[in-house]
Amino acid sequence: MSDSPQLAVAQSPLASLIDMGGPVMYVLIALAVLGLLTFFYLIITGTLFSPRSGGRVRRDVAQWEQAERTTIPDRPTGFFARCNPMHGLARRAMSGVTRGEPADMLRENLAQGAQKALQPFEAPLKIIEVIAALAPLLGLLGTVMGMMEAFSAMATTEGRASASQLSGGIYEALTTTAAGLVIAIPFAAIAAWCEFRLRRLNSQMNERLLGILNSAPAKTMANAARGTARTNDSARQDTYQPARVAHAAG
Repeated sequence: MSDSPQLAVAQSPLASLIDMGGPVMYVLIALAVLGLLTFFYLIITGTLFSPRSGGRVRRDVAQWEQAERTTIPDRPTGFFARCNPMHGLARRAMSGVTRGEPADMLRENLAQGAQKALQPFEAPLKIIEVIAALAPLLGLLGTVMGMMEAFSAMATTEGRASASQLSGGIYEALTTTAAGLVIAIPFAAIAAWCEFRLRRLNSQMNERLLGILNSAPAKTMANAARGTARTNDSARQDTYQPARVAHAAG
């Protein structure tokens, strides 16, 4: 009996948690690790490849407007600037306006490019959302399994089970429920924050790209309208009118 306290002290916190929660704790711990890795991946990817309308993009657009929309600025040379897809989208918009491309075709191309720029963030966000929804259900599963163990002990003793015999199953049930909620609550908050950031990036892309499209002079818009093989009535609708370029993710 003198060895049992020493074994309890030597037992790791992870092993103790698994002993308290039962086999469902393995799945909950795996989900927590997967969620953390996904969150760190999302942070790193967002830092490097998120479409940001930063100062360099604004300076390029201002330089293009000062040159009367005839000269497109040079490509950025910095590492972070090259990773930012907003530079490519802005250059595509400026090039289309300069060449007088049809407005609808140019908007469609920019919408596809904007959607492609947000695609790397959609899969990690979906994983975090699934973990936030799945963790409470797994905790509930552990609760059911723990209560089944408690009632099984009561049935074995024909209703004369002591409190110590019932406490193990009830403790397992409460532990898995608490673990599921502890995992689900922060990941639900992380998913909401990531979705807000994606929608904000999408809004900033729309604002910047539409600012470039709507800055086209009247002559450029007339050429773009004539470039579409449509009737006169439909051609008048092909000028650069304000419209959303990309759709919000989520």
